[in-house]
Amino acid sequence: MSRVRGRNTSLEVKFRKKLWARGLRYRLGYKLIGKPDLVFVNAKVAVFIDGCFWHGCPLHGQIPKTNGEFWKIKIGKNVARDKTVSYELGALGWKVIRFWEHELKQDVERCIEDVYSSIRRAVNSGT
Repeated sequence: MSRVRGRNTSLEVKFRKKLWARGLRYRLGYKLIGKPDLVFVNAKVAVFIDGCFWHGCPLHGQIPKTNGEFWKIKIGKNVARDKTVSYELGALGWKVIRFWEHELKQDVERCIEDVYSSIRRAVNSGT
């Protein structure tokens, strides 16, 4: 498990390239609570790409049989942290968008449109 990449996965890079091609300019590694994968600073939009295993996807997340109690606790803490981070960023005026790994695999264009729409709404509302 220590070899699993947390950043710059092929799925994440593909998503970023499509956003860039659409004309959406983002920041990586922006210092913000929860370390979002992508940040649109002017629109105050933070995007997280949550892996189905690590973040407890209700459709695809599975607890391993080996050392199951450890993984149940670990993933449960990840889910709780995700909720806290989303709440705290929202309280600071940020729009938080979370995509499951499987959502990007199934329909990356819809995900791009969700980001684009959120940015457009934020800019039009003057935040």
